[in-house]
Amino acid sequence: MHRFKVSTNLLLLAICLLAIGITGCSNSSSTTKGEESSKGSIPKKPLKIAVIISTLNNPWFVVLGETARDRAIELGCEATVFDSQNDTAKEAAHFDNVIAAGFAAIIFNPTDADGSIANVKRAKEAGVPVFCIDREINSSDAATTQLLSDNCSGCIALGKHFVEMVGEQGKYVELLGLVGDNNTWNRSKGFHAVVDRYEGLKMVAQQSADFDRSKAMEVMESILQSHDDVRAVFCGNDAMAMGAYQALLAAGKSDSVKVFGYDGSDDVIRSISEKKITATVMQYPKLMATTAAEYAYEYLVNGKKDFEQKIPVNVDLVTQQNIAEFAGFGKKE
Repeated sequence: MHRFKVSTNLLLLAICLLAIGITGCSNSSSTTKGEESSKGSIPKKPLKIAVIISTLNNPWFVVLGETARDRAIELGCEATVFDSQNDTAKEAAHFDNVIAAGFAAIIFNPTDADGSIANVKRAKEAGVPVFCIDREINSSDAATTQLLSDNCSGCIALGKHFVEMVGEQGKYVELLGLVGDNNTWNRSKGFHAVVDRYEGLKMVAQQSADFDRSKAMEVMESILQSHDDVRAVFCGNDAMAMGAYQALLAAGKSDSVKVFGYDGSDDVIRSISEKKITATVMQYPKLMATTAAEYAYEYLVNGKKDFEQKIPVNVDLVTQQNIAEFAGFGKKE
């Protein structure tokens, strides 16, 4: 019996040592998995990615936000879309909540080129990388990268088509987007780089409609009361182009006034095919959003940090001549 007790005690001791050894391996294994996750394996707990969009009151931005969210989910992350409603205060609140909630990265469509910088810097200080899409911030060291459509060159192409369709003489109107958004001015500059060469083309009104369809209709209705002889309207985005068209339709001028937009939204692509809208510029929200989600994943999971600060995304002029090549928000597959 005494030998049996000694053997039992030794056996218990061996089991304890084995348990300690297993626990040590578990910790070591956990560290190894952590190291492996930085090399490419998917972490056990899904990473959370926030998609903060300037506004969801526009189908184009809905596509931008949902595409980024869906691609992040496909990559094994959790993703949530937040709507800033073009309000810098709401945007700031989203950043505070996202940082406090432990989101690992932010895919960001800013409301204001200057006003949004502080939010991005706050995230950076908290260790949360920010990937800007479509709209930029005026900072070269806050965001991890910024994926931006080549707005100026797109509107240079649109300006050339404008002259071809309208002619070298006549009155026209320009509807601007948000005055705090660089896209507004880059598009306007590209357009005027061409059109201002023709002295016979006279801009009789230039007003902001905040990239909003309803506001554009109201602004256009007001302009028509003073300038009922305009021949064309250049709009800084497609939502405003549709609003301007509605105003022209109500005034009985939709057949005599040519409307030009920018974005490549579904309703304008359809309207171009129906010869209601003259032309637009296709920027690719799905491409920008998908790429941003993949960059965020590369950063978080594979440790990639060497992104270019600004990455241009090509755009295409869409007219009634090449409309068959395009669908809403991109080219036909």
